[in-house]
Amino acid sequence: MAELNMKALLDLLKRPGNHVCADCGAPEPEWASYNLGVFICLECVGIHRMLGTHISKVKSLQLDNWNEDQVEFMAASGNLSAKEKYEQYVPPCYRRPSYNDAQGGKKKIHVLREQWIRAKYERQEFMDIDKQTYLHGRKEGFLWKRGKEDSKFQSRLFILDEEENVLKYFVKPEAKEPKASLRLSEINATFCPEKIGNPNGLQISYVKDGTTRNLYVYSDDGQDIVDWYNAIRSASYNRLKIAYPGANDADLVELLTREYVKEGYLYKSGPKGKEAYRQRWFTLDDRRLMYYTDPLDAHPKGEVFLGYKNDGYTVREGLPAGIPKMNGGCSFTLVTPNREYYLSATSEEDQQSWMEVLKKTTDRVLYPQEQSGLKKI
Repeated sequence: MAELNMKALLDLLKRPGNHVCADCGAPEPEWASYNLGVFICLECVGIHRMLGTHISKVKSLQLDNWNEDQVEFMAASGNLSAKEKYEQYVPPCYRRPSYNDAQGGKKKIHVLREQWIRAKYERQEFMDIDKQTYLHGRKEGFLWKRGKEDSKFQSRLFILDEEENVLKYFVKPEAKEPKASLRLSEINATFCPEKIGNPNGLQISYVKDGTTRNLYVYSDDGQDIVDWYNAIRSASYNRLKIAYPGANDADLVELLTREYVKEGYLYKSGPKGKEAYRQRWFTLDDRRLMYYTDPLDAHPKGEVFLGYKNDGYTVREGLPAGIPKMNGGCSFTLVTPNREYYLSATSEEDQQSWMEVLKKTTDRVLYPQEQSGLKKI
């Protein structure tokens, strides 16, 4: 009987929708929640266990024993059926986690995956639109914000107002004027748990007076920080729907927030190539390459806009003749019309990875609307 039940379960994986994880889309799921009726992957099963057995009861498809009633329930349910129930009203702006979010050297964002699963099965947010408070156009609450000068995280009151197109924060709740007001239409938000050292870390960036400014915040509650993130995305989505009424949702969603193409340490020499190599934290944000003394600096030490290769932008392995190489380093040169940048990675793998993403950037045709980002370091 056990063998027959296992065979029946494995046959169910061949049905449409069941061949991938119900929560993140990972291929070939090896687990299932036998009271929710979904097939899930190893990473998502860990979060299902956190929900408690009153919400989700999980088993391995091949390592655990299944009785006939449980197999029959899985056959009557399945991922597509569960999707119709638990994902009825997922708003277009909601960031769904995916198993391949971490591909290309990107970091996994556990809080996104956990809150997605909790929203579906624990809070059942997508069965009741009224529970989606991040769509209301206004959010107010306290976040821990890193100080620009003292580097300490202090509790600050944040207010998001979509109607006023503003995200502002106050040093003291009773203050009449905010410490800063940011235009929602000009900010980007991205999770940065490892950089901040908190699983609920969020980086909010915007360009002011031609240079990038970063705010680093976190919440003690995972749901709260994901709600802030989705409130920012919701405001952006609504603004874009007005600006481009005939646009496809899938195209608009790509414009809501963006992840950095690549981040990490490199060593950089000065403009003459004779200066000592210094370690800097580099961030590639679309076409904007920035470098920082510290990953959590409010402002980059320098930044450059990467244009199109036909306009004099390219990346080359090695250094020009006469430019000294860093001992033990794997060097490469970033060429722009205004200057050459002499860079070095600590491994050949990292060198090739950086060169690849920089080359992909300069290989892209530069459109007129991107010209506004052009800036010299």
